[in-house]
Amino acid sequence: MSPARHRYVRTAHTELERTPVQVGANRGEEGVLGLAEEYVEGLDGLAGFDYAWLLSWLDRPDRPLTSLTQVPYLLRREQRRMGIFAMRGPRRPNPIGLSLVRLVEVSGHTVRFAGVDLLDGTPILDLKPYVTAFDRPPGEPGSGWFDDVTVAEGTTREDLAPPGETGRC
Repeated sequence: MSPARHRYVRTAHTELERTPVQVGANRGEEGVLGLAEEYVEGLDGLAGFDYAWLLSWLDRPDRPLTSLTQVPYLLRREQRRMGIFAMRGPRRPNPIGLSLVRLVEVSGHTVRFAGVDLLDGTPILDLKPYVTAFDRPPGEPGSGWFDDVTVAEGTTREDLAPPGETGRC
């Protein structure tokens, strides 16, 4: 695919702090992926899948990357730092987002999906079908520090701010 301006998402979110932190915290909300006409035939066969990987360019981080350790959104209250490659935030050497979304409808030049964790207008790098035989690992894989964190449905970055603090961490 050529430049991401030919692919974008439309969501209800315009502020990073009020955007859900992960798809898993917002599985029911729907968004739309719009494709330029030149890519429409590439959607042929996608409607037969239930899920797809949405790879995005996180073009609006709350601040630039200045350190390879950061406080992840989910650990804001503890102010616990993690290495950038042990977290999934937008401040990265290459700010590529990965969202496993549920496909709702594939029609014309749009893909309607459920599971929104992106800002409106976020550029999309690629869309790939989720294939259970290839993508689901065997057993119960561990998820590091994420295994100790509970995230309620609809949780946003703003919700995770330490008590008495609002805005960026």
